[in-house]
Amino acid sequence: MNTPARPTSTPLLRRTLILSAIATGVLAVLGAVIGWAVAGQEGLVSALVGVLLSAVFLAITAISILVANRWYGDDLYVPIFFGAVLGGWLVKFVIFLVVLATLRGQPWIQPQVLFLAIVAGIVVTLIIDVIVMSRSRMPNVSDVTLPESTEDSSDS
Repeated sequence: MNTPARPTSTPLLRRTLILSAIATGVLAVLGAVIGWAVAGQEGLVSALVGVLLSAVFLAITAISILVANRWYGDDLYVPIFFGAVLGGWLVKFVIFLVVLATLRGQPWIQPQVLFLAIVAGIVVTLIIDVIVMSRSRMPNVSDVTLPESTEDSSDS
């Protein structure tokens, strides 16, 4: 049986991570400038924290899938894949709770700027995902191996 060396999702996820990193840099600069203009130093810090949080949260899922894809073709690929993705979600949840508890009521955080920076990061990343997926040449059904023909010429 011929198994592809890697799933077809791997190049898409890598491209998405690279473009998201570039977009995060641009958003960090824009957010810092806008945050400073709106709320001074607290706005600048809040914008940078918000952009960083959205980038980390959104990258965890893609990275967990890329790590799980290393076992592609192995008999344990499916449990490893779903374990990695579920583990990534649990890590994001724990990080979210820790960050929420840490940032709550901090005088150096401007809540509206933080919220808008997180939303901007999520929206930009979703746009990148749509662009990468729409430009990919991935078939509707991928990573499928059809069984070989077992026709016997003696049955004729």
